[in-house]
Amino acid sequence: MLKLEDSYLHKGQRKTLIATLKQKGISHPGVLEAMNTLPRHFFFDSALLSHAYQDKAFPIGEGQTISQPYTVAFQSSLLDVQHGHKVLEIGTGSGYQAGVLFLMGADVHSIEFNERLYKNTKKFLPRIGITIHHYHGDGSQGLPGEAPFERILVTAGAPVVPNSLLKQLSVGGVLVIPVGDRNTQKMLKLTKKTEKHIVQESFDHFSFVPLLGEKGWTK
Repeated sequence: MLKLEDSYLHKGQRKTLIATLKQKGISHPGVLEAMNTLPRHFFFDSALLSHAYQDKAFPIGEGQTISQPYTVAFQSSLLDVQHGHKVLEIGTGSGYQAGVLFLMGADVHSIEFNERLYKNTKKFLPRIGITIHHYHGDGSQGLPGEAPFERILVTAGAPVVPNSLLKQLSVGGVLVIPVGDRNTQKMLKLTKKTEKHIVQESFDHFSFVPLLGEKGWTK
């Protein structure tokens, strides 16, 4: 079992990473504070520990990755989580993004398509003091039984914006989702002004693993 130690070296590496994120335009104080607090190296296998604070994505098994810190920071900034917000995360993965949202004060409901990752993360996150609601299933359909959500974050590339997610968003809520093909996606922010009026904003291109499920890609 990986020993969970957060040394002065690790804390210094996080400060350097935060400085890099600031240079790249990340300014949201809640995001920067959460990412400076959360030990990213806890989410890495021992063989990759030396890479934990590089601004790069790395594999976590099952064909999935832990997202590049800049990507986590960018999505989290667009989401603009406030303390107490009920947030749906589609794609738990390593649990790092969920941890950032938790430290920002969110009530996090996270669903993972891959059963092995779901089991691993559900077991691991409580070890480091992160308490979220875990679900295994088709995230492309959201969690209608837990809706509405004030924020919805999709951490996998979708072919389209699933209407099911928009329905589960509360009025005034925000959905952040990468949409495109299997190789590259454009980051979208959709704000639900009224039940029938959605404002969409488009941002940079990113590259995510595919969103699997009925409203996503087939394997």
